[in-house]
Amino acid sequence: MLHRLLRLPLLLAFALSAQTALAAYPERSITLIVPWAAGGSTDILARALAEQMTRSLGQPVLVDNKAGASGNIGSNLVAKARPDGYTLLIGSMSTHAMNPALMPNMPFKGVEDFTPIALMANVINTMVVHPSVPVRNVREFLAYAKANPGKLAYASAGTGSTNHLSAVLLERLAGIQMLHVPYKGGAPAVLDTVANQTQVLFSAGTQTLPHVKSGKLRLLAVTEATRSALLADAPTLAETVPGYELVVWYGAFGPAGMAPELVTRLNGEINKAMALPEVRTRMDAMGVEVINVSAPQFGSVLKRDAERYTRIIRELDIKGE
Repeated sequence: MLHRLLRLPLLLAFALSAQTALAAYPERSITLIVPWAAGGSTDILARALAEQMTRSLGQPVLVDNKAGASGNIGSNLVAKARPDGYTLLIGSMSTHAMNPALMPNMPFKGVEDFTPIALMANVINTMVVHPSVPVRNVREFLAYAKANPGKLAYASAGTGSTNHLSAVLLERLAGIQMLHVPYKGGAPAVLDTVANQTQVLFSAGTQTLPHVKSGKLRLLAVTEATRSALLADAPTLAETVPGYELVVWYGAFGPAGMAPELVTRLNGEINKAMALPEVRTRMDAMGVEVINVSAPQFGSVLKRDAERYTRIIRELDIKGE
């Protein structure tokens, strides 16, 4: 009993110190690491968030692009950082739910080495074809693909990318066979589909919809389980192929071990910033749907998707590059 009484002042002092530190946060600039090159949709999202958080927090929020190794270089920097809220990551489904299953020598664990803070947005993932393909909907596409096995070529940003996984999932569930043409990035995959070097592409609406509007590509479906409010007329693949679902999300992470109070505060700040009309308008124009959930809810999504894509990738024996 005496030992417990002696410890009590120390515990109270520690609790007060933690509360004081949280109240003072942030006392200096915060870095948002984007694990891809500048100019992409993740980078645009991060910079919109940084601008708003700088205003609301009263300290600079800086975006630092650390590209390479399919997002692993930048993500690893955050996994190894101090869990004090000053180094955060704008990661994605691919970095945390797919890469650990695709790559044998991962420098981090996608779930255990991070603190999920906020599920920021879903990117509309589209299925498009070159207009030379004589189909107008998914049902016609599947019939054409079955009649011409291996003749339709689909582009991807590389083996193990979301483009690749989207196509392989369709092949598996619909019983079709296509030819995979991997590129070193998403931009050349889009350009060669527009040029009819490849005929099929699964990619973010941020990359495909401008070409759909100009008539250079034809939109057949989206890969999410439900229709997007931003593309209400576009059917889901699941409407024709039951069970098909692939959702590409972006989220904010910190290193493992962050204080729950700090996570709750950052979650509120990020959700508040993403809900601003000017941010939502900008995201809508890009084909990005803003999401507003708690940190524990985001953690559930992360664990669910990590388990799901690990199972799918291993069943299909897909290896990353």
